[in-house]
Amino acid sequence: MTLVDAVLSALDALRLHKLRSALTMLGIVIGVGAVIAMIAVGGGAREMVVQQIRSLGANLLVVIPGNVTQSGVRLGTGAAATLTDEDAAAIAREIPSVQVTAPFMRGGAQLIAGGQNWASLIYGVDLGWFEAREWEVVQGRPFEPDEIARGAQVALIGETVAKNLFADTDPVQQSLRVRNVPFTVIGVMAKKGQSSFGQDQDDVVLLPLSAARARVLGRNMANARAVGAIYVKVRDGESLQQAEEDVKALLRQRHRLQSHQEDDFSIRNLAEIAATREASARTLALLLAAVAGVSLAVGGIGIMNIMLVSVTERTREIGLRVAVGARPRDIRRQFLIEAAGLAAIGGAVGVAGGVAAAYFIANAAGWPLLIQTEAIVLAVAFSGLVGVFFGWYPALRASRLDPIEALRHT
Repeated sequence: MTLVDAVLSALDALRLHKLRSALTMLGIVIGVGAVIAMIAVGGGAREMVVQQIRSLGANLLVVIPGNVTQSGVRLGTGAAATLTDEDAAAIAREIPSVQVTAPFMRGGAQLIAGGQNWASLIYGVDLGWFEAREWEVVQGRPFEPDEIARGAQVALIGETVAKNLFADTDPVQQSLRVRNVPFTVIGVMAKKGQSSFGQDQDDVVLLPLSAARARVLGRNMANARAVGAIYVKVRDGESLQQAEEDVKALLRQRHRLQSHQEDDFSIRNLAEIAATREASARTLALLLAAVAGVSLAVGGIGIMNIMLVSVTERTREIGLRVAVGARPRDIRRQFLIEAAGLAAIGGAVGVAGGVAAAYFIANAAGWPLLIQTEAIVLAVAFSGLVGVFFGWYPALRASRLDPIEALRHT
């Protein structure tokens, strides 16, 4: 029997038992579909995390004030005004690996424009903010240096604020009241989307730092130059860990902290946060893929069981084939082809189902869809191997049947 004859015979056997073949393939379909969907969804989730972290800015450290102890009580981050814009200037000036620093203040406020109002986040920033956050103005213009220096009453707004306050009209040169203080909108920022913490980064108003401090957010009574935090952007190719150590050493020196005293600030490395979240997403994807692998194994066992039943049902047929000259290897090959065919067809159907499931899940979650060709090829190949592996024993059993006993079978 040639290979072509064996393939045609196997296909005829599968065609004659459509329902049984379909039910046998079901486990493989579910397993392969789950593998494709989970790998695609896991990859999309990791890409979403990377995009969210990247939207904050690359090579970024965040220095946060606070973390002080008073009367034995640790107050935590943000509890004291321990950072100033002078600290930011010193970091940019004295640490060569730092590209730019961006001190800022933040608070909430009600915005009014014409007959519309909207609650949003207010940031007081300087010119370093735009370079550190890698954020561009897509409509209008950015702040001028003299506007930052003199605290001009001008504002840049995010896309969400523009839509809710100005709808389809051009917001540039329109008047915007922030806590009843008038500002002139001079530009609209590029769309950023959600942050890694689920915050809408486009729901924001940017004001010159000195104007926000004097007219909107208020000065800190203990330290008039205090800021809410400092973004520190490290140059490409420089070590973030080393830059973090250098910033820490400089701030301890500027704040006159003794060796036994704790830091009165905290430094967060966004690259480490991104790596941690990506590792968590990868672990979840691997776990789901392992569950899908179990489904494939269960599907393979189902193929073995059905093939054993098929051997029993077709004992007389096997005897006739042997009697007319079929060799044991021909019998073995035919049953292996049937098992591999069931698994391969199930794998193909599973790929289609997995891609569809991945599309719907990614669309519902708002994640990017990452269908990996390697994952599809691997899933189909693995399903075929499952068919060969679990079909080997039934095929071997069929090839060892005694032809005389097989012909006596009724």
